[in-house]
Amino acid sequence: MPGFAQANDLEAWQKLAQHHQKLGKDIVLKEYFQKDPQRFEKFSYTFNNEADNSETLFDFSKNFITEETVDLLVQLAKEAKLEQLRDDMFAGEKINFTEKRAVYHVALRNVSNQPMQVDGKSVVEEVNSVLDHMKEFSEQVRSGEWKGYTGKQIKTIINIGIGGSDLGPVMVCEALKAYGKRDLTMHFVSNIDGTHIAEALKESDPETTLFLVASKTFTTAETTTNANTAKHWFQEHVKDDSAIAKHFVALSTNEAEVTKFGIDKKNMFGFSDWVGGRYSVWSAIGLSVALYIGFDNFHEFLAGAHAMDKHFKETPLEKNIPVLAGLLSVWYSDFFGAQTHLVSPFDQYMHRFPAYLQQLTMESNGKAITRSGDYVKYTTGAVFFGEPATNAQHSFFQLLHQGTKLIPTDFILAAKSHNPIENNKHQNMLASNFFAQAEALMVGKTPDEVKAEGAPDELVPHKTFLGNRPTTSILADKITPGTLGALIAYYEHLVFTEGAVWNINSFDQWGVELGKSLAKKILAELDEGGEAGKHDASTSGLISAFKKKADI
Repeated sequence: MPGFAQANDLEAWQKLAQHHQKLGKDIVLKEYFQKDPQRFEKFSYTFNNEADNSETLFDFSKNFITEETVDLLVQLAKEAKLEQLRDDMFAGEKINFTEKRAVYHVALRNVSNQPMQVDGKSVVEEVNSVLDHMKEFSEQVRSGEWKGYTGKQIKTIINIGIGGSDLGPVMVCEALKAYGKRDLTMHFVSNIDGTHIAEALKESDPETTLFLVASKTFTTAETTTNANTAKHWFQEHVKDDSAIAKHFVALSTNEAEVTKFGIDKKNMFGFSDWVGGRYSVWSAIGLSVALYIGFDNFHEFLAGAHAMDKHFKETPLEKNIPVLAGLLSVWYSDFFGAQTHLVSPFDQYMHRFPAYLQQLTMESNGKAITRSGDYVKYTTGAVFFGEPATNAQHSFFQLLHQGTKLIPTDFILAAKSHNPIENNKHQNMLASNFFAQAEALMVGKTPDEVKAEGAPDELVPHKTFLGNRPTTSILADKITPGTLGALIAYYEHLVFTEGAVWNINSFDQWGVELGKSLAKKILAELDEGGEAGKHDASTSGLISAFKKKADI
């Protein structure tokens, strides 16, 4: 795409480099707080969520920033044409230029029915039609109106997908488990490892199990293989192919393949090609979510994301919460040399949230080619990782506190628990760790403080904490459907901001294709038997060893 420059050629980038040379040597966060009592007020922002009338606080004050830093980062975003790209996305322009597609997941959660179109055609009606279909179907299943082939109510749902067709739905169902229909057993099958589908089937009854096959093309190798295994299992028990229509639905757009499989086209839930896989939980791919938490809660989930979309679209960059977060990510990655980004939710229900973010962030911005086709001259795409605290504190937090790596960290907490047991004792202890970890990472512990505690001299270096480790604290009222929707959209727009500055296309994923195409060739060799084909010596040797061990 013409008109976009390498990020490090921008004037603001050069100014940031000079600013970093001075700030990087001098900044000591705890001293900045001592010098400026207003630092928290200056660098924290409250997001007011209309979806659930909640507030979420985003505290950026424990980051390596000053007012000058923020001004320069905002200047960088403007010079990188972030605002133009953002407006083009909301206008349905084909900003995914390598696939000639719009990037329009924001249209899936357009609960206020704002005019939105692609190629001059409104998409609002089609989106609402799918949502109406999801509402009708989910209410039929949840109420017991929809019955299996023997007239029994559905008790088990198995979602078969992979990538965004799995990571989004399973994460949201887990995060919103407090709203779930507990007499529905949910399984999410994604891995081609036969163990995944086998274990789900072992726990299921064909008379009361509903399968959701989630594949836009209905040709995704892993998904169709697992779906056919499920179909064969069902046929072995039922002996009546017409019963498939009562137990399988398709989240797909390929009517020919869906009907060939045996699924009634009335039980197809479609979505457009401008819905990327890692952004598809808002679409028909979220049917499992609607079935589990109910359509009203699913609608609130969409509304929360829509509220964050509105903030991202309308708020000036200097106060735009996801924009500032994305710019901070660029700041750490390209000026401080940080290679990772930790997200640690202080919420057990959100235990799959970091895994969801891994695809969102690393599939989006794991790119090294600019929009003009040149190799980038800077670092892109941080490695995202995370686990729920407080478990994480007893595993890898040691590296955060005393390791040699700079690891910018997001901590997430809801003030109100869905399970306020023991008179909130658990939640207060959880919250104390949320506050303490961020403070400890910032202030550290000096040798003098260690000595004052009576430590012997030989242990002083080992018990010293350097501190000065940056964190962002995100404090919600409660993890409701609306709050979770807004939080996911926050990270989506963070990723968008990074990609805009780095001048890369955040919305294709050619990097996943090579291994898959080679796997198809090798699979044919395994199925046919005989000697391995033409490969390097290592691959050929491994294939031969596998065949021998597997008795192929």
